Amino acid sequence: MGDFNRRKNEPERLSSGGSVRQGVLTLALLVFYIVLIGGAVALLVHLVEKSHIIRPENFPTVMRYSLLFRQGLAVTILLALTTVIIGFILAILLAVMRMSNFRPALWLAKNFPNVFGFFERDAQGLKRDSGFLYQVSQFNPLGFFATAYVEVMRSTPVLVQILIIYHSVFTLVKLPTFQMFGFIAFNRFVPGMVTMGLNSAAYLCEIIRSGMQSVDGGQTEAARCLGLKQVQNLRYIIMPQALKNILPAIANEFVVIIKESAITYVIGVQDLMSSVNAVKGATYVIMEPLMIAAIIYFCLCFPTSKLIAYFERRMRRGDVR
Repeated sequence: MGDFNRRKNEPERLSSGGSVRQGVLTLALLVFYIVLIGGAVALLVHLVEKSHIIRPENFPTVMRYSLLFRQGLAVTILLALTTVIIGFILAILLAVMRMSNFRPALWLAKNFPNVFGFFERDAQGLKRDSGFLYQVSQFNPLGFFATAYVEVMRSTPVLVQILIIYHSVFTLVKLPTFQMFGFIAFNRFVPGMVTMGLNSAAYLCEIIRSGMQSVDGGQTEAARCLGLKQVQNLRYIIMPQALKNILPAIANEFVVIIKESAITYVIGVQDLMSSVNAVKGATYVIMEPLMIAAIIYFCLCFPTSKLIAYFERRMRRGDVR
Protein backbone atom coordinates (compact mmCIF):
# COMPACT_ATOMS: atom_id res chain seq x y z
CA MET A 1 0.00 0.00 0.00
CA GLY A 2 2.81 2.38 0.91
CA ASP A 3 4.52 1.62 -2.39
CA PHE A 4 1.30 2.47 -4.22
CA ASN A 5 1.02 5.86 -2.44
CA ARG A 6 4.62 6.68 -3.28
CA ARG A 7 3.98 5.96 -6.95
CA LYS A 8 0.77 7.99 -6.84
CA ASN A 9 2.52 11.10 -5.42
CA GLU A 10 5.52 10.74 -7.72
CA PRO A 11 3.95 12.68 -10.69
CA GLU A 12 3.10 15.60 -8.37
CA ARG A 13 6.70 15.80 -7.18
CA LEU A 14 7.95 15.62 -10.74
CA SER A 15 5.52 18.34 -11.80
CA SER A 16 6.55 20.69 -8.99
CA GLY A 17 10.22 19.99 -9.66
CA GLY A 18 9.71 20.66 -13.36
CA SER A 19 8.07 24.00 -12.68
CA VAL A 20 10.96 25.04 -10.41
CA ARG A 21 13.49 24.06 -13.07
CA GLN A 22 11.53 25.95 -15.69
CA GLY A 23 11.44 29.04 -13.48
CA VAL A 24 15.20 28.86 -12.88
CA LEU A 25 15.81 28.37 -16.62
CA THR A 26 13.62 31.37 -17.45
CA LEU A 27 15.47 33.53 -14.92
CA ALA A 28 18.82 32.38 -16.29
CA LEU A 29 17.75 33.20 -19.85
CA LEU A 30 16.54 36.63 -18.72
CA VAL A 31 19.90 37.34 -17.05
CA PHE A 32 21.69 36.11 -20.17
CA TYR A 33 19.62 38.43 -22.37
CA ILE A 34 20.29 41.40 -20.09
CA VAL A 35 24.04 40.70 -20.02
CA LEU A 36 24.12 40.18 -23.80
CA ILE A 37 22.17 43.34 -24.52
CA GLY A 38 24.17 45.29 -21.95
CA GLY A 39 27.41 44.14 -23.56
CA ALA A 40 26.13 45.09 -27.01
CA VAL A 41 25.08 48.52 -25.75
CA ALA A 42 28.44 49.03 -24.04
CA LEU A 43 30.27 48.06 -27.24
CA LEU A 44 28.07 50.40 -29.26
CA VAL A 45 28.67 53.25 -26.83
CA HIS A 46 32.42 52.60 -26.98
CA LEU A 47 32.43 52.65 -30.79
CA VAL A 48 30.26 55.75 -30.95
CA GLU A 49 32.37 57.47 -28.32
CA LYS A 50 35.45 56.89 -30.45
CA SER A 51 33.67 58.53 -33.38
CA HIS A 52 32.62 61.49 -31.16
CA ILE A 53 28.94 61.14 -32.11
CA ILE A 54 28.04 60.73 -28.43
CA ARG A 55 30.01 62.74 -25.89
CA PRO A 56 29.83 61.50 -22.26
CA GLU A 57 30.42 65.02 -20.98
CA ASN A 58 27.04 66.02 -22.45
CA PHE A 59 25.05 63.64 -20.25
CA PRO A 60 25.33 65.78 -17.06
CA THR A 61 24.00 68.72 -19.06
CA VAL A 62 21.10 66.65 -20.40
CA MET A 63 20.28 65.19 -16.97
CA ARG A 64 19.58 68.68 -15.65
CA TYR A 65 16.30 68.27 -17.54
CA SER A 66 15.46 64.93 -15.93
CA LEU A 67 12.10 66.37 -14.81
CA LEU A 68 11.07 66.61 -18.47
CA PHE A 69 11.92 62.95 -19.02
CA ARG A 70 9.95 61.92 -15.92
CA GLN A 71 6.94 63.91 -17.08
CA GLY A 72 7.28 62.46 -20.59
CA LEU A 73 7.40 58.96 -19.12
CA ALA A 74 4.20 59.60 -17.14
CA VAL A 75 2.43 60.96 -20.23
CA THR A 76 3.56 57.97 -22.33
CA ILE A 77 2.24 55.44 -19.80
CA LEU A 78 -1.04 57.34 -19.30
CA LEU A 79 -1.51 57.65 -23.06
CA ALA A 80 -0.90 53.93 -23.59
CA LEU A 81 -3.32 52.92 -20.82
CA THR A 82 -6.15 55.18 -22.00
CA THR A 83 -5.56 54.15 -25.61
CA VAL A 84 -5.93 50.44 -24.76
CA ILE A 85 -9.11 51.10 -22.76
CA ILE A 86 -10.73 53.17 -25.54
CA GLY A 87 -9.53 50.78 -28.24
CA PHE A 88 -10.80 47.72 -26.35
CA ILE A 89 -14.30 49.14 -25.87
CA LEU A 90 -14.57 50.20 -29.51
CA ALA A 91 -13.03 46.91 -30.68
CA ILE A 92 -15.71 44.84 -28.92
CA LEU A 93 -18.39 46.92 -30.63
CA LEU A 94 -16.70 46.58 -34.02
CA ALA A 95 -16.17 42.83 -33.61
CA VAL A 96 -19.85 42.31 -32.76
CA MET A 97 -20.83 44.44 -35.77
CA ARG A 98 -18.59 42.40 -38.08
CA MET A 99 -20.06 39.14 -36.82
CA SER A 100 -23.66 40.38 -36.81
CA ASN A 101 -26.36 39.04 -39.11
CA PHE A 102 -28.34 42.27 -39.47
CA ARG A 103 -29.89 42.47 -42.96
CA PRO A 104 -32.57 45.20 -43.09
CA ALA A 105 -34.00 44.29 -46.49
CA LEU A 106 -34.40 40.63 -45.55
CA TRP A 107 -35.97 41.60 -42.21
CA LEU A 108 -38.49 43.82 -44.00
CA ALA A 109 -39.28 41.03 -46.46
CA LYS A 110 -40.00 38.55 -43.66
CA ASN A 111 -42.01 40.91 -41.46
CA PHE A 112 -43.87 42.78 -44.24
CA PRO A 113 -44.09 40.24 -47.10
CA ASN A 114 -46.92 42.06 -48.86
CA VAL A 115 -44.87 45.22 -49.26
CA PHE A 116 -41.20 44.15 -49.26
CA GLY A 117 -41.50 40.48 -50.15
CA PHE A 118 -39.85 41.06 -53.53
CA PHE A 119 -36.46 41.26 -51.75
CA GLU A 120 -36.71 37.58 -50.78
CA ARG A 121 -38.86 35.98 -53.52
CA ASP A 122 -39.33 36.51 -57.24
CA ALA A 123 -42.60 36.86 -59.14
CA GLN A 124 -43.12 33.06 -59.13
CA GLY A 125 -42.73 32.92 -55.33
CA LEU A 126 -39.33 31.20 -55.43
CA LYS A 127 -36.52 32.30 -53.12
CA ARG A 128 -33.89 34.44 -54.81
CA ASP A 129 -30.36 33.06 -54.91
CA SER A 130 -28.76 35.56 -57.30
CA GLY A 131 -29.26 38.96 -58.89
CA PHE A 132 -29.28 42.55 -57.70
CA LEU A 133 -32.24 42.22 -55.31
CA TYR A 134 -30.67 39.15 -53.73
CA GLN A 135 -27.46 41.11 -53.09
CA VAL A 136 -29.51 43.95 -51.58
CA SER A 137 -31.33 41.50 -49.28
CA GLN A 138 -27.99 40.06 -48.09
CA PHE A 139 -26.41 43.45 -47.44
CA ASN A 140 -25.34 43.95 -43.81
CA PRO A 141 -24.73 47.67 -43.15
CA LEU A 142 -23.22 47.07 -39.69
CA GLY A 143 -20.73 44.54 -41.02
CA PHE A 144 -19.91 46.73 -44.01
CA PHE A 145 -19.23 49.79 -41.83
CA ALA A 146 -17.08 47.81 -39.36
CA THR A 147 -15.09 46.15 -42.16
CA ALA A 148 -14.55 49.47 -43.97
CA TYR A 149 -13.42 51.13 -40.72
CA VAL A 150 -10.94 48.36 -39.91
CA GLU A 151 -9.47 48.29 -43.41
CA VAL A 152 -9.10 52.08 -43.64
CA MET A 153 -7.49 52.45 -40.20
CA ARG A 154 -5.11 49.53 -40.78
CA SER A 155 -4.12 50.70 -44.28
CA THR A 156 -3.18 54.31 -43.47
CA PRO A 157 -0.23 55.58 -41.38
CA VAL A 158 -0.86 56.64 -37.78
CA LEU A 159 0.87 59.96 -38.45
CA VAL A 160 -1.61 60.79 -41.22
CA GLN A 161 -4.55 59.81 -39.00
CA ILE A 162 -3.30 62.01 -36.15
CA LEU A 163 -2.84 65.04 -38.37
CA ILE A 164 -6.21 64.59 -40.11
CA ILE A 165 -8.17 64.18 -36.87
CA TYR A 166 -6.31 66.98 -35.11
CA HIS A 167 -6.68 69.49 -37.94
CA SER A 168 -10.30 68.56 -38.78
CA VAL A 169 -12.28 67.25 -35.82
CA PHE A 170 -10.48 69.18 -33.11
CA THR A 171 -10.47 72.36 -35.16
CA LEU A 172 -14.28 72.27 -35.01
CA VAL A 173 -14.45 70.94 -31.43
CA LYS A 174 -12.76 73.44 -29.13
CA LEU A 175 -11.26 71.75 -26.08
CA PRO A 176 -10.57 73.63 -22.83
CA THR A 177 -6.95 74.62 -22.34
CA PHE A 178 -5.83 73.55 -18.89
CA GLN A 179 -3.07 71.43 -17.42
CA MET A 180 -3.85 67.95 -16.09
CA PHE A 181 -1.67 67.05 -13.07
CA GLY A 182 0.08 70.36 -13.58
CA PHE A 183 2.02 69.47 -16.76
CA ILE A 184 -0.24 67.67 -19.29
CA ALA A 185 -1.97 69.98 -21.81
CA PHE A 186 -5.56 68.71 -22.04
CA ASN A 187 -6.20 70.15 -25.50
CA ARG A 188 -3.15 68.28 -26.86
CA PHE A 189 -3.45 65.04 -24.93
CA VAL A 190 -7.09 64.29 -25.86
CA PRO A 191 -6.61 64.42 -29.68
CA GLY A 192 -3.63 62.08 -29.40
CA MET A 193 -5.53 59.75 -27.08
CA VAL A 194 -8.60 59.66 -29.33
CA THR A 195 -6.58 59.03 -32.50
CA MET A 196 -4.46 56.31 -30.94
CA GLY A 197 -7.62 54.72 -29.50
CA LEU A 198 -9.35 54.72 -32.89
CA ASN A 199 -6.29 53.20 -34.53
CA SER A 200 -5.84 50.58 -31.82
CA ALA A 201 -9.53 49.61 -32.07
CA ALA A 202 -9.00 48.45 -35.66
CA TYR A 203 -6.28 46.00 -34.61
CA LEU A 204 -7.95 44.90 -31.38
CA CYS A 205 -11.17 44.27 -33.34
CA GLU A 206 -9.50 41.52 -35.35
CA ILE A 207 -7.92 40.07 -32.20
CA ILE A 208 -11.28 39.95 -30.40
CA ARG A 209 -13.10 38.61 -33.46
CA SER A 210 -10.59 35.78 -33.85
CA GLY A 211 -10.90 35.01 -30.14
CA MET A 212 -14.68 34.84 -30.37
CA GLN A 213 -14.51 32.60 -33.43
CA SER A 214 -12.05 30.29 -31.67
CA VAL A 215 -14.75 29.26 -29.18
CA ASP A 216 -16.31 25.97 -30.25
CA GLY A 217 -19.61 26.42 -32.08
CA GLY A 218 -21.17 23.59 -30.11
CA GLN A 219 -21.23 25.82 -27.03
CA THR A 220 -23.46 28.30 -28.84
CA GLU A 221 -25.80 25.47 -29.82
CA ALA A 222 -25.84 24.28 -26.18
CA ALA A 223 -26.68 27.83 -25.05
CA ARG A 224 -29.61 27.93 -27.46
CA CYS A 225 -30.85 24.57 -26.11
CA LEU A 226 -30.75 26.06 -22.61
CA GLY A 227 -32.87 28.97 -23.77
CA LEU A 228 -30.19 31.66 -23.63
CA LYS A 229 -30.59 34.64 -25.91
CA GLN A 230 -27.82 35.79 -28.24
CA VAL A 231 -26.77 38.61 -25.89
CA GLN A 232 -26.68 36.23 -22.92
CA ASN A 233 -24.70 33.70 -24.92
CA LEU A 234 -22.19 36.39 -25.88
CA ARG A 235 -21.91 37.74 -22.33
CA TYR A 236 -21.79 34.57 -20.26
CA ILE A 237 -20.29 31.95 -22.60
CA ILE A 238 -18.43 33.39 -25.59
CA MET A 239 -16.69 36.49 -24.18
CA PRO A 240 -15.19 34.93 -21.00
CA GLN A 241 -13.51 32.19 -23.03
CA ALA A 242 -12.50 34.57 -25.82
CA LEU A 243 -10.90 37.01 -23.35
CA LYS A 244 -8.81 34.20 -21.87
CA ASN A 245 -7.55 33.33 -25.35
CA ILE A 246 -6.77 36.88 -26.45
CA LEU A 247 -5.46 38.40 -23.22
CA PRO A 248 -1.77 37.97 -24.20
CA ALA A 249 -2.44 39.59 -27.60
CA ILE A 250 -4.17 42.54 -25.92
CA ALA A 251 -1.22 42.95 -23.55
CA ASN A 252 1.16 42.87 -26.53
CA GLU A 253 -0.92 45.62 -28.11
CA PHE A 254 -0.22 47.70 -24.99
CA VAL A 255 3.53 47.29 -25.59
CA VAL A 256 3.09 48.28 -29.25
CA ILE A 257 1.12 51.39 -28.25
CA ILE A 258 3.87 52.46 -25.84
CA LYS A 259 6.24 52.64 -28.81
CA GLU A 260 3.73 54.06 -31.31
CA SER A 261 2.70 56.84 -28.90
CA ALA A 262 6.00 58.56 -29.73
CA ILE A 263 4.36 59.85 -32.92
CA THR A 264 1.91 62.04 -30.94
CA TYR A 265 4.63 64.61 -30.24
CA VAL A 266 3.90 66.10 -33.69
CA ILE A 267 0.68 67.64 -32.29
CA GLY A 268 2.28 68.79 -29.04
CA VAL A 269 1.63 65.86 -26.69
CA GLN A 270 4.32 66.06 -24.00
CA ASP A 271 5.51 62.45 -24.24
CA LEU A 272 9.12 61.23 -24.21
CA MET A 273 9.87 62.41 -27.74
CA SER A 274 8.51 65.85 -26.90
CA SER A 275 10.92 65.89 -23.93
CA VAL A 276 13.76 64.99 -26.29
CA ASN A 277 12.88 67.92 -28.55
CA ALA A 278 12.66 70.28 -25.58
CA VAL A 279 16.09 69.22 -24.31
CA LYS A 280 17.52 69.48 -27.81
CA GLY A 281 16.24 73.04 -28.14
CA ALA A 282 17.68 74.03 -24.76
CA THR A 283 21.10 72.35 -25.03
CA TYR A 284 21.65 71.98 -28.81
CA VAL A 285 22.44 68.31 -28.14
CA ILE A 286 20.49 65.55 -29.89
CA MET A 287 22.13 62.11 -29.60
CA GLU A 288 22.34 62.00 -25.80
CA PRO A 289 18.61 62.80 -25.24
CA LEU A 290 17.71 60.22 -27.89
CA MET A 291 19.84 57.59 -26.14
CA ILE A 292 18.12 58.34 -22.82
CA ALA A 293 14.69 58.07 -24.47
CA ALA A 294 15.67 54.79 -26.13
CA ILE A 295 16.79 53.35 -22.78
CA ILE A 296 13.52 54.42 -21.13
CA TYR A 297 11.46 52.85 -23.92
CA PHE A 298 13.51 49.66 -23.63
CA CYS A 299 13.06 49.52 -19.85
CA LEU A 300 9.31 49.90 -20.38
CA CYS A 301 8.80 47.43 -23.21
CA PHE A 302 11.30 44.63 -22.61
CA PRO A 303 10.26 43.66 -19.04
CA THR A 304 6.59 44.08 -19.95
CA SER A 305 6.90 41.77 -22.96
CA LYS A 306 8.73 39.14 -20.86
CA LEU A 307 6.08 39.40 -18.14
CA ILE A 308 3.38 38.89 -20.77
CA ALA A 309 5.17 35.82 -22.12
CA TYR A 310 5.40 34.41 -18.58
CA PHE A 311 1.69 34.83 -17.90
CA GLU A 312 0.87 33.43 -21.34
CA ARG A 313 2.75 30.24 -20.49
CA ARG A 314 0.98 30.03 -17.14
CA MET A 315 -2.42 30.43 -18.77
CA ARG A 316 -1.65 27.73 -21.33
CA ARG A 317 -1.00 25.13 -18.64
CA GLY A 318 -4.72 24.70 -18.07
CA ASP A 319 -5.26 23.98 -21.77
CA VAL A 320 -2.90 20.96 -21.78
CA ARG A 321 -4.90 17.72 -21.62
